Amino acid sequence: MGIRTRVALWLAVVAIACWTGCGEDRAAPRPVKMTTTTSTANTGLLDYLMGEFLRDTGIRVDFIATGTGQAITHGRNGDVDVILVHAPPAEARFVADGFGVKRVPVMWNDFVILGPPGDPAGIRASASAADALTQIATSRAPFVSRGDDSGTHKKELRLWQTAGIEPHGAWYVEAGQGMGACLTMANDKLAYVLCDRGTYLAMRELLDLEVAYAGDPELVNPYAIIAVNPEKYPDLNHAGTQRLIAWFTSPRGQKLIADFRVNGEQLFHLFEP
Repeated sequence: MGIRTRVALWLAVVAIACWTGCGEDRAAPRPVKMTTTTSTANTGLLDYLMGEFLRDTGIRVDFIATGTGQAITHGRNGDVDVILVHAPPAEARFVADGFGVKRVPVMWNDFVILGPPGDPAGIRASASAADALTQIATSRAPFVSRGDDSGTHKKELRLWQTAGIEPHGAWYVEAGQGMGACLTMANDKLAYVLCDRGTYLAMRELLDLEVAYAGDPELVNPYAIIAVNPEKYPDLNHAGTQRLIAWFTSPRGQKLIADFRVNGEQLFHLFEP
């Protein structure tokens, strides 16, 4: 056996030994699986934050953006390690039923009612969001609903309930789509639509719709992160999840959220300490 052959065999043995003996130390940390709302994805916030989290910790976050209702269902089924959503009553039930560990507030924005230029239903001077919806229903102006059990849809249904109206008819369209798709549909139909301000600001350049009503305290839109209970699902990546939650609420994570802008506009805000 020539020296070159012996050296090649030795290098192969060393490589195999390193792979088997050191692989555990060199292996990438286990990814965190998260489900969240379409608004955090449509705005670009989550791609930005999770890139920074990976850089800071070496932990990858694999996330699915869907409506809050479906996100919570994924949590209840143990399909994910953590949820980031924006429907406080549903979140409270998720924790009370033992599926979530603790609701941890992260950030907020607000909902706005968008409408066609000129505000044909005349909702700008409404006294409340419920009054604005009442005016839309009375005038039978086109309205596009998410219709997907998302946090936005849940908020819309509560506002209709406050208004004492059960919306139905040709003027009321249930899209069953995410926020971005609903905005596109409403824009095409010159319809009113309830939207989180962050997604609107991210897509504003593509829309003819304008903010027709805003400012009601009922339209505040808080987001929270909740670890799925490892006592129900012991195989979950609870350690990685705790690092993610701690990072979201750390000074660095909070600054990144507050500094995130689209076309110079701040999309999400922090809770007062």
